[in-house]
Amino acid sequence: MEGFITQQLSLEAKRQEENFPIYQLVTPEGELTDDGERIYNAELVRRMYKHVLRARLFDRKAVNLQRQGRIGTYAPFEGQEAAQIGSAMALDEKDWIFPTYRDHAATLTFGHSMVHVLLYWAGRFEGCIPPQGKHIFPPAVPIATQILHAVGAAWAEKMKGTAQVALAYFGDGATSEGDFHEGLNFASVFDVPVIFFCQNNGYAISVPVERQMRSKTIAQKALAYDMAGVRVDGNDCLAVYHATKMAAQRARDEQEPTLIEAVTWRYGAHTTADDPTKYRDQKQSEERRKYDPLLRLEKLLRGQGDWDDTWAESLHQTLQQEIEQAVREIESYPKADVTHMFDHVFAVPTWNIREQRQYCQSLLK
Repeated sequence: MEGFITQQLSLEAKRQEENFPIYQLVTPEGELTDDGERIYNAELVRRMYKHVLRARLFDRKAVNLQRQGRIGTYAPFEGQEAAQIGSAMALDEKDWIFPTYRDHAATLTFGHSMVHVLLYWAGRFEGCIPPQGKHIFPPAVPIATQILHAVGAAWAEKMKGTAQVALAYFGDGATSEGDFHEGLNFASVFDVPVIFFCQNNGYAISVPVERQMRSKTIAQKALAYDMAGVRVDGNDCLAVYHATKMAAQRARDEQEPTLIEAVTWRYGAHTTADDPTKYRDQKQSEERRKYDPLLRLEKLLRGQGDWDDTWAESLHQTLQQEIEQAVREIESYPKADVTHMFDHVFAVPTWNIREQRQYCQSLLK
């Protein structure tokens, strides 16, 4: 009997993996699938290329700034740009996004400024303030807490009768947190118009996904909450865009949540304070570059006859200038006041917060 049950469980696990195939519109070689052929739009893909290139150049600059001691510890995202940008591009201007500390490609695409992102990593509170009219929450550092915030914001929009949805970004490690399950359960029970967007890059810092869960996919976790689950090629910006578009439409029209698993890979460290060579064979990253999201978009545009070398070179120069201007601007700010960390913990500071602030001020004298 025990052997029969084990066999059935094994078959069920395999079945779930088959039930959640990876949605793809552009192959790693830059060729369109049949579905991709039907929806290809050159102007849309050029905008995607611009956003991905912008994010990559910004990310590399930020890493260099940290190494030079010009900003604090930084969380790089190179390799994950398509997942973040495709999803952010699929949202409406008044929707909500709840990023982690690594989702700057998404926030930049959604309307945040490079200056504010860099100010965040320079320790200034202005880095948490979104542009006027934009619903961008400050980056969440505690793992998975932003999932509950996104559910709350989406539920509030539903109660107000608007068509706005909320999207929560998180990594594969966050699915091991209670907040993840509580968020999905609440959204399912109350039909909340929220999108749960998981970037599965295979590691929660040093913990590989196979040591986090026995599930064959993260998308299949949607089954337990009777909601839609989608598994998408996270390096295929076009596929991510359309998967998120469909999820957003479902949220607007049917008030139903969706769990999206974007399968991707981050080339570098978890943060600039981390050494990935201690737990991950870096040859894997070099091998993964054949699936690179930026290169894939270039191959696609070239293959469709929509690539222009002059345009690409001019774009690169323009973006580099934008980044350098942002760096000059943040470095014109005075150094952050460390006592600001106490200002926004409680509306009315508690006695221990007041005590800590006074102690901190005494050290600065």
